[in-house]
Amino acid sequence: MKILLTNDDGIFAPGLAAMYKRLATIAEVFVAAPSDMKSGAGHSISLEAISCDYLDIVGKFAGYSVEGSPADCVKLAINELNTGGPFDLVVSGMNHGANVGINIFYSGTVAGAIEAAFYNTPAIAVSAAFDEPMDFERTADYAFDVVKQLLNLPAGLVANINVPQLSKGEPKGLLVVPQSTHGFEEKYQVKTDSNGQNVYQLAGLGDHRDPDNADWTDTTALLAGYVTLTSLRQELTDQPGNELLKQKNIKLTPDN
Repeated sequence: MKILLTNDDGIFAPGLAAMYKRLATIAEVFVAAPSDMKSGAGHSISLEAISCDYLDIVGKFAGYSVEGSPADCVKLAINELNTGGPFDLVVSGMNHGANVGINIFYSGTVAGAIEAAFYNTPAIAVSAAFDEPMDFERTADYAFDVVKQLLNLPAGLVANINVPQLSKGEPKGLLVVPQSTHGFEEKYQVKTDSNGQNVYQLAGLGDHRDPDNADWTDTTALLAGYVTLTSLRQELTDQPGNELLKQKNIKLTPDN
């Protein structure tokens, strides 16, 4: 089995090394990860030329450091860097911070997995809730336990795994849950730069906006201490919304 491993925290991130160590016990692992942090990059791609260096991170792994986004890494690995046969699976992570709710739209980690789906390759995004202290090794054990059971996913399927804070105890179990349509409570910290101008730092690290009586979603289950597993799709079409638009019978009536 051949696995492409990427992330959005950068090639030197401890979560990437922790996942590599475990994946290498079951497969040939090909690493292509951003040269620096790309958290919040979403599904951005680079339209200018990007550089790529092969690094040997002694004692951990060797792989490609790409001056681009996670989506760039997957594109470049599949189309150019990999010459030894197709990938059987793409794993993106392990991210330092959960990727649940509407935050998956901002996530470079999830984008790396979805990019693989564009190439009809099954993919798994792996994230860990922020914790103090952060135990990447133990968290990776739980993530890897799930990944091993997802090795035969159908082509193009994307699975999103999130591991809860282990400082609060062992996970209560695993739940397959839908993605929440809510996000975190957000605020901006106002600061002053060297020119005396106000600058604004997003600090959406508070409570999640899910209602108290919400059914299980990725956000509520993760907060309750469960490992969450959610299948994501790369198509965003809202079929009921499309039907509503058709019913409006909209016609083009340009001015003559």
